Amino acid sequence: MNAVLSYVSSSDSRIADRLRGWSPPRWFCLAMLAATRFGDGWGWLGVAGALAAGVPAAALSVAGFMVLKRAFKRPRPCEIVPHPLFRVRPPDQFSFPSGHTMAAFSVGTVIALHFPLLAPALGLVALGIAVSRVVLGLHYLSDVVVGALLGTLFGFTAYMAFR
Repeated sequence: MNAVLSYVSSSDSRIADRLRGWSPPRWFCLAMLAATRFGDGWGWLGVAGALAAGVPAAALSVAGFMVLKRAFKRPRPCEIVPHPLFRVRPPDQFSFPSGHTMAAFSVGTVIALHFPLLAPALGLVALGIAVSRVVLGLHYLSDVVVGALLGTLFGFTAYMAFR
């Protein structure tokens, strides 16, 4: 066992020595400093706060689209004319507004407001979800536009409530 520990210790020392002799690019140094500061605990506390605020944002979205779908009762495009390529079964009967889009934008907005550097990636994910709903014939464009607007509003509201 001592031989194994000695080998591991020797290997660790060689790697540490090589790293001390390396001059990494400035961006890498900044990234390593940011990562270690994030790991101090404050970063994880921020993630927990963002996720905690995401729960009411998602709940607002679900409640909002359930009320609106029952009020408008707009049939889905795939119910009027089936899509020739995709046979995706929607989780509910009505089209307006898009619940998938609303939830994606509400939770994405909360997390983006907590972590602005993630905003572009989160926006692309939410937009991808919205576009997929139209392409698959599950929603009309206006369904996802309204879903995105309401989702963003619900996300902002949840963020402000948890600030």
